[in-house]
Amino acid sequence: MKKILLGLVLLATLIGSQFVAAAADLEVNTPAISAIKNSMQARHAQLGAFYASGAIGLTKDGLIAVKDANAVPLAQRGALTGLVKDENADRSRLYKEIAVANGHPEWQAEIQSTFAGRWIDKAQSGWWVQGAGGWTQK
Repeated sequence: MKKILLGLVLLATLIGSQFVAAAADLEVNTPAISAIKNSMQARHAQLGAFYASGAIGLTKDGLIAVKDANAVPLAQRGALTGLVKDENADRSRLYKEIAVANGHPEWQAEIQSTFAGRWIDKAQSGWWVQGAGGWTQK
């Protein structure tokens, strides 16, 4: 009985996520969204080398994480931690603002999940991405 109930919950979650992804305008733009995207784009130049070295990777929940701190000289680790923190704050705000701009703040988690898949799909070869089984290199 538990397996059937769990299967129904999982199915409802999948259908709900697909509905939100299909219904939400993920390309919607507002001044707040534009400002967040500009901030992320400016930071990306600083993060690029860390993605390439394997120091950071894209997580399955639409954020980034330090994957291998040893890939970064000790003197740069504090700066990297700050960049990751700022990037994740912007990503969380982006998901929230897109949900609000769509008139459905309750969609934030589904929008974040959709973006997680997009970020991972678009990751460059050699970058680390997190899946259900852990970290893998594209």
